Amino acid sequence: MDEKLQVTNALAVALPDLELNEIKEKIERPKDSNNGDYAFPTFFLAKSLHKAPQMIASELIEKIDQTGFDKVMVAGPYINFFLNKANVGAEVLKSILNDPEHYGESDLGHKANITIDYSSPNIAKPMGMGHLRSTMIGEAIARILEKVNYNLIRIDYLGDWGTQFGKMMAAYEMWGNSQEVQDGLKNDPINTLLQLYVRINTEADEHPEYTDAGREWFAKLEHGDKEAWHLWHWFREISLERFQRVYKMLDVKFDSFNGEAFSAQKMEEPIQLLRDKGLLKKSRGAEIVDLDQFNLPPLLIIKSNGTTTYITRDLATALFRKRMYGHAKSLYVVGAEQEVYFKQLRMALKELGFNWWDQIEHISFGLMNLNGKKMSTRKGNVVSLEDVLNDSVDLARKQIAEKNPDLKNADEVAKQVGIGAVIFHDLKNYRQNAVNFKLEDVVKFEGETGPYVQYARARAESILRKGGIRDFSNVDLTQVGDGAWELISFLGQYGEAVKRAALNYDPSVVAKYALELAKKFNQYYAHNRILNDDPQQPARLALTQAVSHVLKSALALLDVKAPDEM
Repeated sequence: MDEKLQVTNALAVALPDLELNEIKEKIERPKDSNNGDYAFPTFFLAKSLHKAPQMIASELIEKIDQTGFDKVMVAGPYINFFLNKANVGAEVLKSILNDPEHYGESDLGHKANITIDYSSPNIAKPMGMGHLRSTMIGEAIARILEKVNYNLIRIDYLGDWGTQFGKMMAAYEMWGNSQEVQDGLKNDPINTLLQLYVRINTEADEHPEYTDAGREWFAKLEHGDKEAWHLWHWFREISLERFQRVYKMLDVKFDSFNGEAFSAQKMEEPIQLLRDKGLLKKSRGAEIVDLDQFNLPPLLIIKSNGTTTYITRDLATALFRKRMYGHAKSLYVVGAEQEVYFKQLRMALKELGFNWWDQIEHISFGLMNLNGKKMSTRKGNVVSLEDVLNDSVDLARKQIAEKNPDLKNADEVAKQVGIGAVIFHDLKNYRQNAVNFKLEDVVKFEGETGPYVQYARARAESILRKGGIRDFSNVDLTQVGDGAWELISFLGQYGEAVKRAALNYDPSVVAKYALELAKKFNQYYAHNRILNDDPQQPARLALTQAVSHVLKSALALLDVKAPDEM
């Protein structure tokens, strides 16, 4: 039952000239519970009714349908609504317990398709901590949008094309035959290729011919050279194998791994469209699209040496995705530093006459620092995401051994807690803010952490095991007691939080909701003897079950597991 809708309907009787949505938007939640559960301000009616807001409030209250409320009263220009807490609370609990899997869902999406492009690591390099943000923000947004009834197509647009692979091929040609490199390629191919890439970048300052060699190799790849293609396929194959290992740990699955190389085969069309529209202009031997009218830098489409650029492939990608998936939105979860680039992409599509250019949305995020330091692959100071996840699991295992040495499935729980801690730490921060990652702080069982939320849910499950009731269909849910209202009222706000997260592409809304729910449940647990043997015990257990369901649901939206025991 939607409490806000109950208030809206009550007001609608007194305000027949206003649309329901207009009334609903004006309803507020008072900061002080002494002013009711909901309040309706009347300031905005003063102009049209030519009366003081206080007088409007006094007149409206006479016409309001007060059925189902404990009381409705005027406080100056506000009409304050006090809900019948026992009945409303029972309805909230009933809606959760009857269908926990679908609680919090809504139909914002009407099953429309959304493509979401996230993670997108470069092949021939390990996935570093820098990839965590795009991967987990993307996965959480996808799950949240599914909860509001969109159909998601998850795309891992692999960085598998460009001059960097020419550089890597040049490095392999120069140094790949040494015994040390050969041994490394057998034991740890990805990190060995990374070392070659770092070496050629480092030494290119003194040997500019290395950069030229990289360009030559990429040109060979673009023109279909057999040796270049053989190396490229090998780089891609061993990279995907390694990436899948990390995705499995994170429980992330994609519908497509079509990367830049796939789009590189489709570039003729956008280039020809730009030519036909007269949008390509010569500039110092290169070809560009002038976007000066949009106050944006020009788009470099074809370099002076004849090779193409990222944007050419992204234009081809945009055309392919619209035709393939018929999307209502096409989301790109990419760092904030690419903001101008995505504006250029949108304006280029607009200039080409595609009326869906505004379906392209850049979901930006801030940098992740590791212990206060920025990470960079070119310089080699990349921290392996897989290593960090394993370290986090080890740290969780130690803490679990101290707290619960007899836990049966301790290794599995350690994985859920350790990996969940890393994910939750990332997602609890608003995505556009920079994030500092310090492992010791992330895996704590206290404070604003994933393990804190998981532990609250495990505590609820422990209480339920002791209580022995799992079927609450015949329990009088109005008997839960006055001390439970704040917790139940917050459970009733879950759907609103999910909607807000979906509309703003902001997983931190769900993470903060989960933290607050865990905190409210812990406070309730501290002040109420849930297992006390009295007539209200079954209703208190029903509330505990509802909390467990919603915590599990919120964590699942963030791709964090909820162990039953910890």
